[in-house]
Amino acid sequence: MHAHKALSRSVKVPGRAPTGLMALAVTFGAAFAVAPSRLAAIGMEGGFSSQRNLVDALSPAFVKYWMSGDQGYPAELQRVVDYWFRFHVFKGILSGALLIVLSVLAVRLWKAFLRSSGTGADGNILAFTAILVSVFALVSLAALMANVQGAMAPFSSTTALLPLGAPSGRLAGAIDQIKRGLADYPSTPDQNPVALKAMVDDFGRYHAVLAVLASVVAVVLIGLSVMAWRRFAVTVRTEVRTRRTMRSFGVLSALLALSVIVIAVANTGTAAEPAPALLGFYKGGL
Repeated sequence: MHAHKALSRSVKVPGRAPTGLMALAVTFGAAFAVAPSRLAAIGMEGGFSSQRNLVDALSPAFVKYWMSGDQGYPAELQRVVDYWFRFHVFKGILSGALLIVLSVLAVRLWKAFLRSSGTGADGNILAFTAILVSVFALVSLAALMANVQGAMAPFSSTTALLPLGAPSGRLAGAIDQIKRGLADYPSTPDQNPVALKAMVDDFGRYHAVLAVLASVVAVVLIGLSVMAWRRFAVTVRTEVRTRRTMRSFGVLSALLALSVIVIAVANTGTAAEPAPALLGFYKGGL
């Protein structure tokens, strides 16, 4: 309430705009948490009521796929992969919508903070609210990237649900065969080179998608850092609040860009040579 009052006093915008954006953010956040699983099950016969139910269906379907030695998924596995693809699509849409709303709200709050002359409690609350919204926007961005990655390579994303830490029965046997095949890949003497190649290719695509997304985000962050430093350079020294804020934006954007570049480089390497990383995944190292 204090932040809202400070914003209303400081910036000539409709008083209800921040409140409306906050309400939208809460709505999209709640939908992101509960709606995708239900939306993904629409039109599917016998949907998955819980992740445990999904894993229970995935394990035998995955074993059947591996034992078939075919590149195409059996019907049981296709059903799981289709569900997981739709789950990521809905998650991605909602996280994208949340990112847009939070970004607009963050911009409004930061502009209000820079234009306000208030100090003390009102100024601190406004700054804290702007920081908090910015952090949530970054979390939404990370969620968007992860769900785009999952939607672009749903099979690899689905296999992350397998109980690889303690596989049992036929699943344990299949995992052992996969690990032996990956240890010798691409010169695989094992029984299922076609299925194994499909798995390696999908895993490479899974990481290539994240490498591309991280590269795009890094470029955007570098651009934001440059803009912040330019604003810092042209701002007169008497505007201490603006200079301090722009300097902080410049430094933080550059550091975030550096972190995302590391992610892009690491995933580019994995996409180029996916078999060793996939072996590590099935060994439980990833």
